[in-house]
Amino acid sequence: MMIDIIILNRNLRLLDNAALFYGSLRSNYIVVYLYDEKYWNANGKSLRQLKFSNDCLEELNENLLKINSEINIFEGTFNELQRWIEKNFNDFFIHINHCTDIKYFRDGFERFKKHFDKRLRIYDDFGLQLNNFDRDAWSKNWNHIMQSDLIGAPKASNNDLEINLTKFNSYKNKINKNFGELKNIQKGGTKVAAELLESFMHQRCQGYRTKMSSPVLSEDSCSRLSPHFTYGSVSIRQVYQKLNELLPTLRNQKDLYSFKKRLYWHCHFVQKLHTEPDLEFHSMHRMCDELRIEHDEELIDKWIKGETGFPFLDACMKFLNKNGWINFRMRAMIMSFASYNMWQPWQKTSPLLAKLFTDYEPGIHISQVQMQSGVTGINLPRIYSVAKQSIDQDPSADWIKSLIPQLDNINPKLIHNAELNESYIPKIVDLKSSTKFARDQIWGIRKSKIFKDEAKKVFLKHGSRRKRKVKTN
Repeated sequence: MMIDIIILNRNLRLLDNAALFYGSLRSNYIVVYLYDEKYWNANGKSLRQLKFSNDCLEELNENLLKINSEINIFEGTFNELQRWIEKNFNDFFIHINHCTDIKYFRDGFERFKKHFDKRLRIYDDFGLQLNNFDRDAWSKNWNHIMQSDLIGAPKASNNDLEINLTKFNSYKNKINKNFGELKNIQKGGTKVAAELLESFMHQRCQGYRTKMSSPVLSEDSCSRLSPHFTYGSVSIRQVYQKLNELLPTLRNQKDLYSFKKRLYWHCHFVQKLHTEPDLEFHSMHRMCDELRIEHDEELIDKWIKGETGFPFLDACMKFLNKNGWINFRMRAMIMSFASYNMWQPWQKTSPLLAKLFTDYEPGIHISQVQMQSGVTGINLPRIYSVAKQSIDQDPSADWIKSLIPQLDNINPKLIHNAELNESYIPKIVDLKSSTKFARDQIWGIRKSKIFKDEAKKVFLKHGSRRKRKVKTN
């Protein structure tokens, strides 16, 4: 009898999980999670992300046990998994959800997919257009997917085969010893995601549209669902439909509509990397790859550790290092500083920053990194002022002082302007001259006809067709 093999990657939930549901229909299936240590050490991946995904896996395994199934851990690469399947099964069919991911994953999965060909089915994810991509119709298609019926729970398994793979609890006990330093990382799992959504919709969303800009207020006022979307403990479609269902009865509707729009933008950015995987290493506008050729390891090291001499920026980096999350405005400022003021190639800084994010979603992170580095060709360059953000977001400097106690007795004005002399570490760049240099370089390259012609091609491939109001920082 044919056996269905369900392979898990980043959709770690029971409901609205296409591979899990359709793979279970014959009730003769096994569930396999591919743990590849090399993947977790690849471009932008880190232990904090693995810890979160393991939380999601643990809850999913508990739910599968209730229907006579469980998660089996295969430790190795896609190539090794391929050989294991062929060695142990004659009549089988493979089910797996699509995952837009880094090159290491992509290359292994492409070989796996081509090898099994008609014995494998890939299910859509995130409302992306995997085939017959049409940017003009993308928004319409996304809305259709989001409004489609949710996929139900998988069928119980009748399979009593003994599988020669590691069981989840054994795997967890072995892996957990690596997470001792990560006590502040968000906890994963569908129950946690549901609690976050509930508290956000009914309480925490109040003032979301303005509070999201503040590193102080956003920690509570943002949904905090981003890592749950990345590792799929809840689907974007589940959240979208829950919002639509309850919106008419909820307060703070403008805040919730603002959040709802961000579900669309999430998928829009992931689509960019799926459409053009080379964006992981090359600028969206290829001419921009010539802007920053050299890099300075010492400068980058000080930036990623939060030792730049600019207290607000350093506080953001220390907060991120500790918690694995910071709000979008601060992410943009951090990257803007690295690309403009430090003038470092984004290809060098991007993976280091990604490692700090528990919610690292390559499609979003890489797209945003390129936007904040001025290399897309279709977004106007925006150089964030560290001093202005410091004054705007933490006027009393209390948040900065909580993260850098040595500044406790310093005047906030001196902190915002980084005029601290011996009271703090030296500044690694001069803001005024570095900003002028960056602006001259970026706008200099954008003036040519060749640049503008190429930018039009970039827009046709990646530009949103959705109208929105222009905002300024």
